[in-house]
Amino acid sequence: MLTRVVLLATLAGTALAVTDVLRRSELEPRTAALYLLLFTLLFFVRVAGQLLVWRRSPGWLPPMREWNLVPYPVLLPIQLVFLATMTALAATLEPVDPRPSFGRALIGLAVLYAAAMVVRYAVRMVRRPDARWFGGAIPIVFHLVLAAYLLTWGSYHVSD
Repeated sequence: MLTRVVLLATLAGTALAVTDVLRRSELEPRTAALYLLLFTLLFFVRVAGQLLVWRRSPGWLPPMREWNLVPYPVLLPIQLVFLATMTALAATLEPVDPRPSFGRALIGLAVLYAAAMVVRYAVRMVRRPDARWFGGAIPIVFHLVLAAYLLTWGSYHVSD
């Protein structure tokens, strides 16, 4: 139950943040940095939760098979690099000369990434009706968080 609440709260918070980012014609550095830090924190919670499951297997968190498709010894270093990069980008975000083409590329990538996760979720629900609505959703939800990070970073570069 706790996992479902956290996943729903993560989706809701991410959706609200993305909605706010998209409605702004100008995304100021401070606002962009706050949203990037929010997405980084959400991703950190996912990484920390999975690490806890890997090391301790607490009964109040889903088993390891619910967290990833990639073998964890391979996945963890990748996640740590992502976290370090995400933190560095958010912490050092300063007014920059806009790079609209870079921003549009990031936004396009974010949209494709999010769409792929929606398709992944739909396919999983069709293939595994016994696992509706939350089975296998942990990685999908947090891939959407990463897509929101890319969308925000891209929006910062294309804002007026």
